[in-house]
Amino acid sequence: MPKRALITGVTGQDGSYLAELLLEQGYEVHGMVRRTSNVNFARLSHIQDRLSFVSGDLLDEASMVAALRQSRPDEVYNLAAQSFVTTSWDQAVFTGEATALGVTRLLDAVRIVDPSIRFYQASSSEMFGKVREVPQSELTPFYPRSPYAVAKVYGHAITVNYRESFGLHASSGILFNHESPRRGLEFVTRKITHGVARIKHGLDGKLALGNLESKRDWGFAGDYVRAMWLMLQRETPSDYVIATGETHSVREFCEVAFARAGLDYEDHVVVDERFFRPAEVDLLIGDPGKARAELGWAPTVSFVELVESMVDADLALLAR
Repeated sequence: MPKRALITGVTGQDGSYLAELLLEQGYEVHGMVRRTSNVNFARLSHIQDRLSFVSGDLLDEASMVAALRQSRPDEVYNLAAQSFVTTSWDQAVFTGEATALGVTRLLDAVRIVDPSIRFYQASSSEMFGKVREVPQSELTPFYPRSPYAVAKVYGHAITVNYRESFGLHASSGILFNHESPRRGLEFVTRKITHGVARIKHGLDGKLALGNLESKRDWGFAGDYVRAMWLMLQRETPSDYVIATGETHSVREFCEVAFARAGLDYEDHVVVDERFFRPAEVDLLIGDPGKARAELGWAPTVSFVELVESMVDADLALLAR
């Protein structure tokens, strides 16, 4: 019998790459989706007929119990969340309900339905916030700087608590920024590459951005979902920083992106204070040493390769 997996957030960037990976590994893959009038399956269109979908909502524990009983998974990957940092200031309570308490509801559903299910929680480098040390490892104290990051700290801590309290095979991946051509337009990386494509095609002349000096550890989402899967193959659950170990500024991202299209970012990028965060996170860079040693994981796509692939995809998208 093939292994069965349930992915929450299956329609997102990470969910689509993870679904592809699990299908390649021979899994029967189920995706949990909210019952709404407008579910976007665009990222899954090429594999949609190979997936099964169940209804469920992180705000409703009973629906998650039902989803688990219907799909009977061996592994659960919790990727669903209100994941846009900027929105979390405007929707702080909802962010807490979905991104924090939603984890508790799902863990509780696992405990009720089948405690042998292996569980993955998508934690975030945003939890480090105002960093206490450079680089950040699994032992670095958290200092969250947004409602989203605060909610992720709760989700991370409750995963550890259920592992230690109930013996669940529950692991968290503290994933640093990971991007791809499937990234949503509301995220700064895709905003840049899509903006480059619009300028190259003559649709715009300027691109307004916030803090160009903010630095992040950027990797490829396809690499990062492989780390998620590797965590649940280990006999002992644990928590892992998943990162490249390199940091680059938003300005550097712009330089590479515009250069790929034969443009100079200084001719087109304007700084707009409306896009500054109320509490900025200035520097994130991860130490993936534990993941490398215990999971045998390492990134395969470089920063420049990542940025250029995103620009190429958006140039092709707008050309169509």
